[in-house]
Amino acid sequence: MEIGEFVEYCLSYPGSYEDQPFGEGWTAIRHKENKKLFALIFNRDKHLCVNLKCDPERSHFLRQAFKEVKPGYHMNKEHWNTVILDEGLSEDDLHDMVRHSFELSRPKRKTKECFL
Repeated sequence: MEIGEFVEYCLSYPGSYEDQPFGEGWTAIRHKENKKLFALIFNRDKHLCVNLKCDPERSHFLRQAFKEVKPGYHMNKEHWNTVILDEGLSEDDLHDMVRHSFELSRPKRKTKECFL
């Protein structure tokens, strides 16, 4: 997958935007409402990679199931995975991981209190 195509996919999520808070070569995709990151795209060892937030139990499973999924580079290894985008991971699996990251980092919805 090419970087432009992947960025475009990530930006298709509602309320997302792109910036480069860590300088050139690091593309962050964030939620507009809370500014939280859900995808961090970069090149490492000549590979296009993305860091995605992930539930710790699911992280362990994904790292065992897919050779393209590693502990998060420069991130909390318990809550982030690095996914190598140019090693053959299926688009469906990648999209599922992005969706999961988006959901985990999305703004919390305020609930209205009910008074009896």
